[in-house]
Amino acid sequence: MKREGQKIVGVVAWDFQIAQIADRVGVEIVSVGDSVGINLWGHASPLEVTMDEMLIVCKAVRRGTKRALVSCDLPYGPLQESVKSAVRAATRLMKEGGADMVKLDAAAECPEAVTAMVQAGIPVFAQFGITPHSKGVEHSAEKFVSEARTLEAAGAVLLDFTHSGPVAGPAVVQAVSIPVLGGMGGGPWLDGRLRMAHAAIGYAAAALDSNTPRYANVARITVDALTAYSEDVRASRQIKS
Repeated sequence: MKREGQKIVGVVAWDFQIAQIADRVGVEIVSVGDSVGINLWGHASPLEVTMDEMLIVCKAVRRGTKRALVSCDLPYGPLQESVKSAVRAATRLMKEGGADMVKLDAAAECPEAVTAMVQAGIPVFAQFGITPHSKGVEHSAEKFVSEARTLEAAGAVLLDFTHSGPVAGPAVVQAVSIPVLGGMGGGPWLDGRLRMAHAAIGYAAAALDSNTPRYANVARITVDALTAYSEDVRASRQIKS
């Protein structure tokens, strides 16, 4: 698709139902993000998500996805322990979770882990770029191009360039032969985009009081539906099935 100039569509999903819908739409990638902890379960930090929890979510998405590629995040912990531990955990996501590839955050800091996973037969979706911890630090397009080339040489099959921007983004896209996608802070200059399905459709309760442009506001529809249901119950009317 990159060679032919076709944009790649990716969505982040955490459940069987959304996975089925995204697959039916025809997206190329369904990414099982560790953001599930904060956005769906109310965790205070993404670091709270465990391997066992990621496996449960990955299995659910796998069951709902028949055509798209399923990518699953390696949660915080295994890589911080050791490269060997990271490979073991990634292998579980593939064998038990059914993932087609494993997404590795902050991959530019550990290209040796990318290589170890690839040598174990695990396709790697490597994330790099500006993170919340590195915001405010001066970054150059040359630095990101170098990191992208390093990750490609390490064996990554896809790159997730966070907060790429209209200068560094196109430079990285042109510098590597593998696709460069972006979620946070991406743009049309990349080979494709990633978006949380729940954010796109306005599923979260926060969408009720937000003016952020979305493709739908499911939270508002849900409030209206549950309000109508409550009114029917209280008025002794038959409820809708």
